[in-house]
Amino acid sequence: MRIGELSRRTGTATRLLRYYEEQGLLTPQREENGYREYGEHLVDRVLQIRGLLEVGFPTRIIAELLPCLNQPREIHLHNAYPDKIALLETELGRMTERIDTLTRNRDAIADYLDRIRVDAAPADVVHAAAPARLTAEGRSS
Repeated sequence: MRIGELSRRTGTATRLLRYYEEQGLLTPQREENGYREYGEHLVDRVLQIRGLLEVGFPTRIIAELLPCLNQPREIHLHNAYPDKIALLETELGRMTERIDTLTRNRDAIADYLDRIRVDAAPADVVHAAAPARLTAEGRSS
């Protein structure tokens, strides 16, 4: 498939796909005319790259991880060097901290929404259910 098709199927801008290639994260085949030809397997690869970027992995670490990733959620470690293990442990710690922060923020927002909904609900219900009062002139207030 061409880069435009890969872009549509992954929701990734063609400019980013070219950047991934420059960083060594994608390796499309080249046709005789020089056009890039992206294999079907690169759809999942692009989604993996995007997922890793979204959780905060820099491209230099993603480049080291990609050879270990065959299918999403399936990891094959061939060269588990101590430096890679330490790198992954550091990144895991950073991700855990971000998840904890996001969880606290999510819970605080949910709690806040629950409280303002409870505070707002009776007033809305009262105003909607209350009949209009007539003034001494016979107009509704």
